[in-house]
Amino acid sequence: MGVSFVVPGPSGVAVRDRLKGLTVEDEGVLRLVGDHLGSLSSGDLKARCAAGLDHDSESWAARKRELTGLSSSRWAGSLTKATHDLWALARRGQQAHIRQLEAGVNTIRHRLALPLGEKGSKRTAGGYRSRREWHAKTRRLRVLEDRLERARADWAVGRVWVARGGKQLLNSRHHLEQAHLSEDTWRARWEASRRFLQADGESGKRYGNETIRISPDSEVSIRLPAPLSHLANAPHSRYVLTARVSFAHRGQAWRDRVEADRAVAYRIHEDVQRQRWYLTASWAIPPAQTVPLAAVRAGGLVGVDTNADHLAAWRLDQHGNPVGAPRRFAYDLTGTADHRDAQVRHALTRLLHWAGRHRLAIAVEDLDFTAETSRERHGRRKKFRKLISGMPVARLRARLVSMATELGIPLVAVDPAYTSRWGAQHWQKPLTSTKRKTTRHDAAAVAIGRRALGHPIRRRTAPPRTHQSDGYGHRTVQAEPGSPGREETRPRVPGPRTRSVPPGCGANAGDQNAQHRPGRSAEHGSWQQDSLPLSP
Repeated sequence: MGVSFVVPGPSGVAVRDRLKGLTVEDEGVLRLVGDHLGSLSSGDLKARCAAGLDHDSESWAARKRELTGLSSSRWAGSLTKATHDLWALARRGQQAHIRQLEAGVNTIRHRLALPLGEKGSKRTAGGYRSRREWHAKTRRLRVLEDRLERARADWAVGRVWVARGGKQLLNSRHHLEQAHLSEDTWRARWEASRRFLQADGESGKRYGNETIRISPDSEVSIRLPAPLSHLANAPHSRYVLTARVSFAHRGQAWRDRVEADRAVAYRIHEDVQRQRWYLTASWAIPPAQTVPLAAVRAGGLVGVDTNADHLAAWRLDQHGNPVGAPRRFAYDLTGTADHRDAQVRHALTRLLHWAGRHRLAIAVEDLDFTAETSRERHGRRKKFRKLISGMPVARLRARLVSMATELGIPLVAVDPAYTSRWGAQHWQKPLTSTKRKTTRHDAAAVAIGRRALGHPIRRRTAPPRTHQSDGYGHRTVQAEPGSPGREETRPRVPGPRTRSVPPGCGANAGDQNAQHRPGRSAEHGSWQQDSLPLSP
């Protein structure tokens, strides 16, 4: 079982603003510069991929010197750095693909070795249902083994497959009708995605960037490459745009960095569908100081269960008890990518504002579905595979960390093992009443919160009926664990056995022996003196 931990904050910030008021000449210059640098980036990426694992600092410097004559030294540095980042990203994706193929091959081999119809366990899959399915899986096993062999061979020599502009957009060229695109529209989107208009920041230089410079008064200027220097409208081969930039979000933080000449990276890109140009600024920030886990648990927290269409949340106190009613923050993941991103952001905003009002931390599952979406693991459960694949795990995690850090709300990540199952088993029925119907997701939120607080998920069950009371009455006083003799028979408490009269406070409690009853009172036995015998 994984240990819960406080999630560290982000290491960088990115803000975006629209370039409004661009003239036709400005757009033409941006396209020319982007196309020229994009062609240089494609050639540099080809050279980097051809080098493979034989790449070293000398070849990097040689490529940079070659690009400097066609652009500038700073443009060449940005191009080569972007190339290395793209190659490294492709290598990480290749490694993840190999792990997924290995998991699929191992699963099929295990299921083929089992008899037909044998049931599986909670951790391993069972045998295939029919001989026909068994035969089909043997053929698929050969296909996956061939793919795995080719992927391992590419990994060994450092060969990667990269498409500048995106593989999805590239493949849609052959399916324009299904993508609802015309050839001209696709061409415009393809050219826009392959342009290169991004520059890394440099501390100590004017306004933190010499290539794409934005002054504190929102003036945007670009250093033109050497072959396009004739298009400059400002000294030192610079082109000043007519548009002005003013970042609504984190604008003051950006202005402070620019005025102090601290590094700020910029990227300019065109949205062909909206016919707009955008500028993105990004910079590194020091990691936020992590709050100790004990301090986060002190006042309780909010357990959150992530689902395909909503976030189920429940507030818990420091003892792990649910407080109030459960909350649900829904989102719709249909439509365009911008719409899905806006839905996730809106749901997280409502969740964070609710947690901020109560000054509580948020506990979430440390989800990672990279190896859980394989169809070999879940077999015929197509709906379940689609459900897992549709969860915005990476996007929600990145958004939640960034937004929570901005609001100062700590995040606690817990192990996701069995939270839904044990939550439904131990908490769904006890939290359901005639006025409230507790769902399985609400119970999972309680389980996540209890695990983040360090408590076991299962509830403390009551003892058997015969042990709930003594043989002579209900247990009213419980001894401490360290009390001596706590397992012995409890002494009888004297006095009347009524709820209205406490012991020793009856009407004749002063001298019960005066009632001429047989026996003596245990309460007054040590205080009574025997009557003296009278002499005759």
